[in-house]
Amino acid sequence: MNSRNFPSAPLPGRAAGRRLYLDNAATSFPKPPEVLQAMVDYATSIGASAGRGGYAEAQASAAVIQTCRERLNDLFHGENPHHFIFTLNCTDALNLAIKGVLRPGDHAITTWIDHNSVLRPYNALAADSEVSHTHVPVHPVTCVVDPDDIRKALRPNTRLIAVVHGSNVTGTIQGIREIGRIAREAGVLFLVDAAQTAGHVPIDLQADGIDLLAFPGHKGLMGPLGTGALYIRPGVERLVRPLRHGGTGSVSEQAVQPEFMPDKFEAGSHNAIGLAGLSEGVAWILRKTVKALFEHDQMLCRTFVEGLTGVDGVKILGPQDVRQRLGVFSVRVAGMEPMKLAEQLEREFGILTRAGLHCAPLAHQHLGTVARNGTTRLSFGPFISETDVRDAASALVKIASASLSVAHV
Repeated sequence: MNSRNFPSAPLPGRAAGRRLYLDNAATSFPKPPEVLQAMVDYATSIGASAGRGGYAEAQASAAVIQTCRERLNDLFHGENPHHFIFTLNCTDALNLAIKGVLRPGDHAITTWIDHNSVLRPYNALAADSEVSHTHVPVHPVTCVVDPDDIRKALRPNTRLIAVVHGSNVTGTIQGIREIGRIAREAGVLFLVDAAQTAGHVPIDLQADGIDLLAFPGHKGLMGPLGTGALYIRPGVERLVRPLRHGGTGSVSEQAVQPEFMPDKFEAGSHNAIGLAGLSEGVAWILRKTVKALFEHDQMLCRTFVEGLTGVDGVKILGPQDVRQRLGVFSVRVAGMEPMKLAEQLEREFGILTRAGLHCAPLAHQHLGTVARNGTTRLSFGPFISETDVRDAASALVKIASASLSVAHV
């Protein structure tokens, strides 16, 4: 998989030259050419809203959306493509799952490594109703949760377990299959936040015992921003309340939202042009295979860890064993604020990263990095090469060496 750097012309206020995008945990870039072409084709040849007419273009729009559902069903080994509900993004999907499932008096579980997209809905429900939740601890270094700790956190009124599959701070991959088994045995719904793993790490909805899977379209699935989905296991839709009500293009004579899938949860016109792009992103992944993409990511992880092992002044947070992680790395350079490090990486090396708390305050509290303004995050994608990763590690070594030299003057 070849590296791609961008752009050919300098951005406003930025010098010309190589710019290496290492912020794929925020959104993947670049996208496969097929994704962009599908969106252009939709805009120039279809343009209609699915379900809002019987003419050919409206039917073609519906076919684009249905093809996307079928490809997602193949990718994740779902039971029914109509159970993939399209959302604005992963946050939107998580809100639908959490607020659609939990009722006053319920108890929910999550972990210390989870994202605000789970933490804030939990906190909002706790403030507005009698919903309580437990944050299960994770390993102090690897941030891996012990499934037995989730089992111990179960209560008679526990209704939902929500776990982030791959941390957007440390890259830690959680053992969702074992957690899914525990949830199924307890009769508790299991929600997986696959924001960082969909398209990067193999996920099998049936084998992993997942009831609800939330994921973005614009990260590992290589689609555009403004796309995402929630998979609801057949039968579970009866336990989830829709958060939006409105037109569906179906049974318009009814005064209430349809009960059948996917219309129960998809009020209003779809982002069809975005789903055209997402569909081709998923098709691209199906051709490459998630297995091959994951192996590529593991190779990049090994290269990065090996390039920084034993280097004075540089610390990688999270697992050092690449088998426990994906290509999302939080680093600290001694004596440097995370934002200053990110700025220097861009200014001197053209490397684009993200500094801060990454919308995961409990994760940084657990790591002891909140008071130090978080970390600098580098995140890989399928178009990143081993050479790119070596260059990033080398840049960190040079910056750390210079920082230590200044500190010793």
